[in-house]
Parts: sequence; structure tokens; C-alpha cells
Amino acid sequence: MTAWTGNEDAAQVAPAEACVFRALLERRAAAAPDRAFVCFDDGETWTYGAFRARVVAAAHALRRLGVRQDDFVLSWQPNGREALATWLAINYLGAVYVPLNVAYRGRLLEHAVHLSGASLMIAHPALAPRLADIDTGPLKTLVTAGGDRAAEVRVPGLDVRAGAVLRAPAPDAPPPLARAIAPWDTQMVLFTSGTTGPSKGVLCSYFQQHESARACAHGLGSDDRALLYLPLFHVSGTAMVAWALAAGASLAVLPSFDTRTFWASVRRTGATYAVLMAVIPTFLLKLPRGEDEIETPLRRVLIAPVTDDATALCARAGLESFSVFNMTEISCPLVAEADTMTNGTCGRPRPGVEARVVDEHDIEVPPGATGELIVRTAAPWAMNHGYHANPEATARAWRNGWFHTGDAFRRTDDGEFFFVDRMKDAIRRRGENISSFEVEAEATAFPAVREAAAVAVPSEAGDGEDEVLLAVAPVAGERVDPAALTAWLAGRMAYFMVPRYVRILDDLPKTPTQKVRKTELRAAGLAPDTWDREAAGIRIRRERLAP
Repeated sequence: MTAWTGNEDAAQVAPAEACVFRALLERRAAAAPDRAFVCFDDGETWTYGAFRARVVAAAHALRRLGVRQDDFVLSWQPNGREALATWLAINYLGAVYVPLNVAYRGRLLEHAVHLSGASLMIAHPALAPRLADIDTGPLKTLVTAGGDRAAEVRVPGLDVRAGAVLRAPAPDAPPPLARAIAPWDTQMVLFTSGTTGPSKGVLCSYFQQHESARACAHGLGSDDRALLYLPLFHVSGTAMVAWALAAGASLAVLPSFDTRTFWASVRRTGATYAVLMAVIPTFLLKLPRGEDEIETPLRRVLIAPVTDDATALCARAGLESFSVFNMTEISCPLVAEADTMTNGTCGRPRPGVEARVVDEHDIEVPPGATGELIVRTAAPWAMNHGYHANPEATARAWRNGWFHTGDAFRRTDDGEFFFVDRMKDAIRRRGENISSFEVEAEATAFPAVREAAAVAVPSEAGDGEDEVLLAVAPVAGERVDPAALTAWLAGRMAYFMVPRYVRILDDLPKTPTQKVRKTELRAAGLAPDTWDREAAGIRIRRERLAP
């Protein structure tokens, strides 16, 4: 196995042949046309040569439809053959890939379409009818990828074409470019989750994707196969494709994550690497250990965040693990290796990255104090180059030459960074600052809890004090007793962190990128179904220590 390290000089931009997708695909297809590049859950496999042929044909088709270098092209598709091939075809033309979450509809969809300014969209036929409910603004052409159902789709004002147009016979020669594609060119626009306001379109260069891939897939080689179930509108999904192309490795593509079939899919596809984010390790740990897990080819995983459940799963399944801190806007600036990982850690800055924890004036705070994480890189173009058509947000995020993450962190004396919370999710109770992240991590460790979210609600005492409201969703077939849950939490966390209020919901409200919509939980406040620990006569007392 040949290990892939990517750009060796952290202060330099990688050359085009190492990070630009058109150049990489030509290089891989020429060197090893019969080498497997992507396999699907149904057993079909595409070689580098076959994949390149599909991409070139689709690129010629898009050019016939009027797409030119630097144009923005919308892609609204679930993971699969067409989503992958059309993305690469867009970039093959030097155009900009703008993927949309498949959950978008209504005003959120309209906002993204208008912000993109794109005149052409490639969409799954089942999603296309949602466009009839909005003002499609700049859109002129809709291609219904994945089938020939264009006749069934009617969107006023749009020229609708069947997906067969993307697979029409085409010359093998690459379509021409107005200029060579550069590492600093905009490769894609990824939309933020929109948890605190309208989604922003993050401008990402080819080199930024390369750097994200290098950090989140280090320790892997050309013989590895990454499990790609994360969507291709999310940086954790796009980085896997960038890694595979750069390393000459392969992908196993699944439509989405499914707890029940995860280990069987890994074994069937031969995946050796996967990203296990958020509560996924908890879901998997609560499954009984079966033959597919015991015989798994999986050897290395990225876990984020680092929790007891994630560590326990890796130990049970015999997996190497590491962690990173990342956002759409950056490129995994912090990395933690398995032998140094403790709960909540995000690790230390990787080579070529500077990180600081600062106050509201960008003054660095002492070790142990909480502030906002800001980052910058030695190499240009290694992080986002702004928010599309939003100079005000770009200026706020990049003030004083550092990118402001909006995340609260603390740093130890020896330079290890720990995530505390989103800056806007902070809770203050009894004069103490509480990390909602830490409350949620403990709550999801409760056997009957599938997922949890902690938010602040106003205290009846006033004076700006908060109480902790914990919303939880139970494991399928289980019942959560709020009294038992809070009693269990009282034995695992500081007295002031124990939630006073508990709401039990079938599912927590989510953004289209599956992040918990805490604004909705805060707005609901003390809803009628809220359980009050103090009203139930349960009080958590501060432990008094003898002198």
C-alpha cells in the first residue's frame, strides 16, 4: 500500500496536476484505466477508465447546453451514479459545482437557487416538481438526471431535458477550455446549514478541497477504499472524492447511512475507511455485535467528536481512529491522533496552520479560558475565499486576517484544543458557563437515548440566568424516563449542568444538513410536554466538601 500524503510543503499551493479534478482524472485514467475507482452497493464497479468516459460524455453534453468555464451549475441529487458523474463533468469544464441538499424546498430552496445565479440545474426527477412551487429566478434549463422522465416534469418557465442527454455519444477528446484550470479557481459552492440565519454559499477552491482531503484521510494509501455515505453537498462527502482521486484509491458509494445495514455494506463493498460523525458511533455501539462487524474490512475511522461511545466502538471493532475539527469554510486545521485523544479534544494544529482562542476583540485568552477559535494557514487558498455574493459576511468572518469559526474553544498549556460549544449555544447557570456539547454527550450515553440537544431557557430568577432544557429522542422501542435520566446524569456531571427541564420527542428538529435546529427548540421553550425536575421534587445539591 502506497501512503498518500498530498502536498508536502504546508506553505505552498499544490500544483494543478495534484488537486485539479480534470487533471487528476486524466492522469489516473491514463496510468491505470482498469483500476477500480468506485463501487456501488449493488455490486457494480466503475474503473477509472470507464468513469472518465462517462465524465467526458457528460461534459460535452453540458457544453452543448451552454455551460462554459466559470459558470455556476446547480446539482440537486442524492448520492449515486449520476450525482458523482455530473459533479465531475461540471468541474471537467472548469465550471463551478453548486450542490443542493435534497431536503430543500420552499423558501430555503428559492434562496439557494437565487443566490447561486445558475441558469442550469441537474436534478433528480422526484425532486424537480418542488421547483414549480417557487420563483426559479435565474434558472432557464433543468436536466432530470438519472432517467428519461422529462416528459413527466413540468416547471413553468424552464426548458426541461431528459437525463439521457447527459449520456449521449460524444467525442473521447476533452472539450476545450478558455484557460487552464488553476488550484485557486473556485471548484464548488457549498451551503452552510443555516442554523443561525439564511444559508451562506461558501466559495471553495480546488486546493481547499485537496487540503481537507489530505487532513481527513491521512494514514490511508492507494489500496484503501473509503465508504462514502455522507452527501455530496457536505464537505465530509466531497473531501472523500478529492482524496480518492488524489491518492489513486477507490470509493464505496452508498445512498445514505443506515445503522441496521452499515456493517453488512462495509463488508460487501470492502471499505477500509469511514467517517463516523456525531451520534453515529453511539447508534452502532448499541447494536449487538454480529458477524459483519467481527469480519469487517474496515480498519481506520475518523470520529468527531471524541466521546466514550466512539472510543468504545473502535475498541470493540478493532479500528484505528483519529479525529479532526472541521467546517465547510476551513480545511481540518486541528487533528488528534488516537494515542493522544481524550473526550472533547480536537487535537492540535496540523503543519501549516495557526490557531488561537480569542475574546470579542481578537485578543488571545489565557490557557484554560474559553473564547472563539480563529485560524489561518501558511499557504494561500487552503481555506474558503469568502461567501458568494455576501461581502458583509465575508468581512466579518475574515476580520484581522484570521477566519473566525464562531465556535467556543479552550486551549491547554501544552497546546491541545477542546471544543466547548457554538458561541451562540452557550448556557450560563448559577454563575457557571455550561457546554451544551458536554451535556449532550453525557445524555446520548444513556442507553435509551438516541439523540439529544441542550438549550438555554430563561430562569424564573431573572438577571440573565439560564436553566438547561434537554430535548431527547429515544432509541427505537425504548422509553425514556426523565427522572431516571436526570438521576443518571447527576452521577456523571457537575451539579449545575444537570438539566432542570426534559422534553421527549420522537425526533429532534433538523436542518436540511441534519444538524439539530436549536433555534426551534428555544422558540418552543417550556412547551406543554416539558418535564420539570424541580416540580417533580428532584433537586440536585452541590456537594459540600469537608475542610
